[in-house]
Amino acid sequence: MKKFQFSLDTVLRYKQQILDSCQNQYAAAMERVRRQEQRLRQAEQDYRDWNREFRQEEAKGISIADAMKYENGLRVLEARIQQEEARLAQLQAEAEEKRRQLIAARQDTASLEKLRDHKLELYQKVVQKQDEQFIDELVSTNRVMAGQSS
Repeated sequence: MKKFQFSLDTVLRYKQQILDSCQNQYAAAMERVRRQEQRLRQAEQDYRDWNREFRQEEAKGISIADAMKYENGLRVLEARIQQEEARLAQLQAEAEEKRRQLIAARQDTASLEKLRDHKLELYQKVVQKQDEQFIDELVSTNRVMAGQSS
């Protein structure tokens, strides 16, 4: 009997390639999210540091010009934080879309793998049945041959 061959093997290989690509794209998207989260944390830390320095200098007594410098610096840092938050939200949305694509690719691949497994199981049952028939025929032939020689 010929070897088992799944008729949709090329489709399954193609779907597996798509799945691999989706996994790589999702991993890259998540890495961009992690880097952006780090940028946001750094911007927030810069704000806290600048604000602490401002409060310390203010407690010592500073000029209006210096106070304005600190206030402007805080406003710039607030704007940076808002930009970093907006960028993070955008990257998270992109990562979520990649995750959805990954799930769809996994489902496609899994359904084809289940179909292949089912076809293989049916093939193995047919092979087993043929082997059993062959053995039965062999035993019957041996009995007939043994009966003729006596």
